[in-house]
Amino acid sequence: MNYRVDITRSSPMNELTTHFAAAVESDSLIQLILSQPVPDEVLPLLDPDAVLSSTVEKIVVRPVDLKSGRHLQFTFCEARRETHRNFTPEEAVREVENLITGPFRKGHLFRTDFDFTVKVKASGKVRAHQYPPSKQSVVSTGHNRQKQYLIPDGIPCPFLEEIGVMTADGNVRQQKFDKFRQINRYLEFVEDVYESLPPTGPIRVVDFGCGKSYLTFALHYLLNRVHGRKVEIVGLDLKADVVEHCNQIATKLGCDGLKFESGDMAGYSPLESVDLSVSLHACDTATDVALARAVEWNATVIFAVPCCHHEVASKLKTEFLSPIMRRGILKERFAELLTDAIRADLLEACGYRTQVLEFISLEHTPKNILIRAIRESTTTPFAAPDSVKSARATFGLEPCELEVLLSRST
Repeated sequence: MNYRVDITRSSPMNELTTHFAAAVESDSLIQLILSQPVPDEVLPLLDPDAVLSSTVEKIVVRPVDLKSGRHLQFTFCEARRETHRNFTPEEAVREVENLITGPFRKGHLFRTDFDFTVKVKASGKVRAHQYPPSKQSVVSTGHNRQKQYLIPDGIPCPFLEEIGVMTADGNVRQQKFDKFRQINRYLEFVEDVYESLPPTGPIRVVDFGCGKSYLTFALHYLLNRVHGRKVEIVGLDLKADVVEHCNQIATKLGCDGLKFESGDMAGYSPLESVDLSVSLHACDTATDVALARAVEWNATVIFAVPCCHHEVASKLKTEFLSPIMRRGILKERFAELLTDAIRADLLEACGYRTQVLEFISLEHTPKNILIRAIRESTTTPFAAPDSVKSARATFGLEPCELEVLLSRST
């Protein structure tokens, strides 16, 4: 698909540059994020000796105070590394003007007084929105700064206090810091796709297998308290006592638009359309059921963190993999990778732009894959792509549960 568009004539993109330049001049810049690059394009940096790889996925710009004075630090984020360059304010404004005419299709400007987002859609249309500030209204200029979380440490957050992650004065409990980082990491993934969600009206979310609902409450906090949006979030779980407990917390905290229900994801039907479908750590083919239901509802965004992967592991048949097949842990991990790769390709065949990302560090759990999919079109009837057919033929597999479910629903 051709995403190229003449952004130089686009007034919203010009407005982004104007807001950025004004923020630099008035010292109100928190950060600028440029993301969603067109594949296989080299960044058009003004310095010809500083051309960076086409593998750069995101650029983050923020103010830093150096010995030589105020600068703007550009962080070029690739899959496995980050590269930093510092520019004077004048150079930074020219660099941003240059970059937004290049491969990036999304810009999100955070200022102390407001946020401004611009997105170039696949059709070439440009959408822009201005919001109240969603980050702390304090400009951080430290060269070696503390990580800025969407839910910051040191500021009281009612739901984190209620679930025991924070104390009443807003300090994260030492033994809960891994959970705190996981919650914020999850919210960063949601924040990345916020502009893909409907710009008006309530945001409708179904969270399959929500369990104790740490991340469900976090999602409500981000959408409702940070972004000021009305929400209709349903957390679904089979355990009635867990559902009752979560409803009690939601009522106590006054979480408008958040409720929990007891039920099976296969039999659940929302009353309205679904904007975000979430399934975190659903076991084996339960992830496939959740993905198939989300596609059936034409969910705008899908999040899935798969758990165990028994289906493919039990059916792998190929002699050239015998060194892997004879070693249980290697067979299990190979099956996980193959299963999630097939799931990602099947979602793409349904009209979704799909990414497979690291959810949290491997040091905490080996179940650290996040499948994130954003609907770009609706494809009917469903047909398995050649990549999935080839994988099945190579590894001696029958159609997996997700492929079967998708075939039945169209």
